[in-house]
Amino acid sequence: MSNCKCDNLRTRLKGNYTSVNDTVSAVAEKAMEAYCQGTFSVGGMMLDSEGNLLNTMHNNVVMNNKTNDPTAHGERQLVDWYYDQIAKGVPMPPPNEITIVTSLDPCCMCSGSILTSGFKVVSASFDTFSGINYNTQADFPSLDPKLRPIAQETFSYPEVVGTTCFARPASSAAVPAFFTQQTIAQNAQALCTSVFNATLTQVQNTVNNDLPPEQLLNPQSLAENDPIIEKLKSVYRDALTYVAPARGKPDLGLASHLIRALLIDYDQGGDGNAVAFLDYFGNLLLCLPGNQTASAIQTAFMSTTRSYAKLRYELREDPDVGERALKYLCHPKYGTFVFARGPNSSSKSLIDFGAYGSTMEEKLPAVNPLSFQYVVASMTQADLTQYCQRLPPLYSEAIGVYPTQVKDQLLIDEVMSFLPENK
Repeated sequence: MSNCKCDNLRTRLKGNYTSVNDTVSAVAEKAMEAYCQGTFSVGGMMLDSEGNLLNTMHNNVVMNNKTNDPTAHGERQLVDWYYDQIAKGVPMPPPNEITIVTSLDPCCMCSGSILTSGFKVVSASFDTFSGINYNTQADFPSLDPKLRPIAQETFSYPEVVGTTCFARPASSAAVPAFFTQQTIAQNAQALCTSVFNATLTQVQNTVNNDLPPEQLLNPQSLAENDPIIEKLKSVYRDALTYVAPARGKPDLGLASHLIRALLIDYDQGGDGNAVAFLDYFGNLLLCLPGNQTASAIQTAFMSTTRSYAKLRYELREDPDVGERALKYLCHPKYGTFVFARGPNSSSKSLIDFGAYGSTMEEKLPAVNPLSFQYVVASMTQADLTQYCQRLPPLYSEAIGVYPTQVKDQLLIDEVMSFLPENK
């Protein structure tokens, strides 16, 4: 797919969109660009309240046959682009006057981003595996009961006109009023569905094309001037200064790193969260805050998983390092993410659940079943497990997204004492 000649698809999308079918055809074209790039074939665009195009994006999870950013879904990129424009002082309409049109029903990460921000959505195709409307009934069983009516006013699934199995009635919210033509032709919808399905398995294999644990080497064995270490410490200066006593068992020694980051997160618009990433050997590689002052969806986990992916991608693209980086920087599924605050049923936690699922992309390995841990609980473990069981099948069944609390009580007590509400 990545060698496909698709210059004829790279049209400059612009102008005003008042036809749902024309808009869906345009995002299908973006999905075809993604196909030719060798990444998940999903496209999206952002329109103002009169149908004027603000921006368009396609999925960029994979670039150059390597994982670039597991969170680089079209919708998430559009939301962050919006906040980036605001930060630059570019006049933008408020989110409730903006509609994101996507070729595929948004995943948990993108749905959480949309609900947190307040945009509207029009979805061309259902996604019965990872979409927020996975049961196609528009009752949104994955969401907290307080969020379900908001979703029903936010997500639109227009009527698909035709005589084949692609046809469907309209459901959920009404299509925004600026669309004077409000249905999708079955051919446009079929293209959105089929081009995504055509890439699914290959891209999942690319994301998980990595070294097994027995071939990993401890980065502690590298010299300080090795480009892998220099690059790692340019992202997080305290990398490799803490080692867990055993894989997946962080202790009190991690507390100072989490506390420092969570206080920054609080100052940057978050609730005082931080996420550490420990590698297969228990080494601390990253511990980062979010920055929700810059973007409402830039949670601590989003910062951490995206930074780690960028680190690995850039090293693999470096001719002096290349694939050697994979020997020392393991696939995230062999490491442990430790949240200062545990997730809950909010839209921001939905972002994190989805981003974690996109980072893993397949069932957790038996050698590392507890790769998602938290220190201070935000809801009971029983309620959290029950909530996770309602997530779309990709997360609840295929991957197994079930966070658990760390075992070290000293770590829990120390981090809890520094949370903003306890100071």
